[in-house]
Amino acid sequence: MTASRILRPVIALAVLAALGILLWFATRPPPLIVQGEVSANRVDISPRVSGRIAKLNVDVGDNVEAGAVIAVLESPELTAALHMTEAALSVSQADLARVNSTRPETIDAANAELAAAAADVTLYQEESARQTRLITTGASTQAQAEQAARNLEAAIRKRESAEANVRLVVAGSSKEEKALAAAQVEQTRASLNQQQVNVSELTIHAPISGQVTTRVAELGENFSAGAPLFSIIDLQNPWFTFNLREDLLRGLKVGDDFDVVVPAIGPDKTAVKVTMINAQGQYATWRATRATGDFDLRTFEVRAVPIKSVDGLRPGMSVIAAWSER
Repeated sequence: MTASRILRPVIALAVLAALGILLWFATRPPPLIVQGEVSANRVDISPRVSGRIAKLNVDVGDNVEAGAVIAVLESPELTAALHMTEAALSVSQADLARVNSTRPETIDAANAELAAAAADVTLYQEESARQTRLITTGASTQAQAEQAARNLEAAIRKRESAEANVRLVVAGSSKEEKALAAAQVEQTRASLNQQQVNVSELTIHAPISGQVTTRVAELGENFSAGAPLFSIIDLQNPWFTFNLREDLLRGLKVGDDFDVVVPAIGPDKTAVKVTMINAQGQYATWRATRATGDFDLRTFEVRAVPIKSVDGLRPGMSVIAAWSER
């Protein structure tokens, strides 16, 4: 009888405890699960010059290394412009060489003119001296002596002119002409450099290592500058992005760690680190002011990167995080 009296309260307490536990589990709020997705850098590749697709080296799904040639364009207009500029540079360089030098034949001709002028001076000097002697003996007139003096003076002036011409020929063109010719060479060389850059842009290189996800280019098709040809994603550096209401960010800061699960890969948890918390431009539609009488809650983008490399991550895969367990 005594044992029965003791067991009854114990059983009652056990039943009450069990009911309390069941009630706690029944009323406990479910764990908060947030969903995000895998993202990665994507680069859209466009030509800087217009041209026709002459060669395609990659297709959708191909993995490429940074710097690899993925396409080649052709442009007869750019090639012709390059050849024209090369010819113009040759012409300007030849003109610069011309103004900076004098042909030996020109110098020889100027020296010959100077020698002839010097010979005339010698001749007229002798004639003037002879007329001076003759006039003292009466064998020549004053007019003849004056004419000989004028001839000598003209010969001297001609010799001076020939000497100046020799100096001019030896010196070549003026400083202004040389400067102009040099400037024309530099201008043409700059134009040639630009044409060479334009032609080099006909070869399209992969700017990053990654996988080709889009190919718009078709062989033989014309594309203008800036038109997209390929898209490449960087699969080596993916990240996870979540769009969360600001009331879910309590205590979260850049550098924090938490675990996520990528269902497409498996049930294993992956540790990630928060790298960015950035406000979005819109408001969370499920928490409007008029519906709750509270203030609007903005949506923030939370970006995190895996602490360790995870194989198989692809942009667009879903990511699950038990936010209440963070």
